[in-house]
Amino acid sequence: MASVNAPRGMRDFLPADKSRRERVLAVIRERYRAHGFDEIETPVVEEYARLHAGIGGDNEKLAFNILKRGLDADAIRAAADDPAKLTDLGLRYDLTVPLARFYATHRAALPAVFRAIQIAPVWRAERPQKGRYRQFMQCDIDIIGDASSRAEAELITASLDALAALSLEGATVRINDRRALDAMLDVFGFAPDERPGVLITIDKLDKIGPDGVTAELRDRGATATAVDAFEQFLRRPQTREFLPYGEAQIRKALPEGVPDDVIAHLVGVGESVAAGRESAADGGADAPLQFDPFLVRGMGYYTGTIFELAHPSVSYSLGGGGRYDGMIGRFLGQDVPAVGFSIGFERIVDLVGDTADDAAASVVLLHDKDVPVAELIALKARLVAEGSRVRLEQRTKNLKALLARAEADGYTSFATVTAGTRREALEIKPLG
Repeated sequence: MASVNAPRGMRDFLPADKSRRERVLAVIRERYRAHGFDEIETPVVEEYARLHAGIGGDNEKLAFNILKRGLDADAIRAAADDPAKLTDLGLRYDLTVPLARFYATHRAALPAVFRAIQIAPVWRAERPQKGRYRQFMQCDIDIIGDASSRAEAELITASLDALAALSLEGATVRINDRRALDAMLDVFGFAPDERPGVLITIDKLDKIGPDGVTAELRDRGATATAVDAFEQFLRRPQTREFLPYGEAQIRKALPEGVPDDVIAHLVGVGESVAAGRESAADGGADAPLQFDPFLVRGMGYYTGTIFELAHPSVSYSLGGGGRYDGMIGRFLGQDVPAVGFSIGFERIVDLVGDTADDAAASVVLLHDKDVPVAELIALKARLVAEGSRVRLEQRTKNLKALLARAEADGYTSFATVTAGTRREALEIKPLG
């Protein structure tokens, strides 16, 4: 018998799950809009050449490509060694590449500094496993046209605000700069052509530790003197410092030789986020930012600040982003500053507790078979007009199971309807 399950790595959502996801999305949207971001929408497909232009990093290898229309078997066999001859479109694997194309297309109609919200599904040909799907939702905010630390501060403040609104207080943001990383590797003596591989290894520091990192660098054949210098740096006494404590703490975590303007940019982000926290309704003065000189983030298009979102309840990242000032220039022919932050929706939604529906009431109307349909529809319409969410259910022998199902679907109350029941006489009782 043929499988009736969803494709591997993709999921169906039952009504209660879908409702919960939509409530979380509504909170995120509302907080982002409150911070001055505007939502846009782009097609789920982009041109193959754009998705494989070398700006999407390893995600390009995971793209779902769409065969050109009208190809016969002979044409497919003849072009088997060149995917570009077989496909002209592909499903988007993230929202950043489509945003860059969107901005290049509509720049004249957008403000000088454009703050975008994108909340939409993306597709990657991942190997399905727990927490890793082939179709998943991304929640992105981006600022295009602002090269100052204000842009990072706005993104971080808005993202932390969204988490707080979901009762996920206590989140922190680890922050670094790809320019600082590059300067660090230059100081240690790594050759430019070996730095991408070196960064891949450094990105494993949290998992394999300093010994594992230096051993892997040697196995890679990295410059021996550079590995020795890096190993010595890793073993010095140091702690990761919170940004608002100032420039001295950031410099202490870095080798000498990192450009002053990079450090000044990082300090500016910390000071701005701290000021925003101090002025917020909760009065929190501490900026939950942590400078991490070994934060890498794998996307090759990052050109400056990079950050990752963490929460004490889990060991994995809940999101992240960074500055990608060179991407839009690939479409426009001139660079435009851009920076983005993506919340990992699929991870966050699992951490958010169930909440009551936003409706004033959600009620199941239990009725006997002989109640006229016109009366039921009229009564339901009256309750809906009053702001309630209403489901009609004919009474069954197993009433307990029926009510349990309704409660699992998010209903909070029920009422019994008999022929001639009027709204004023309806007795609404809580479920559970």
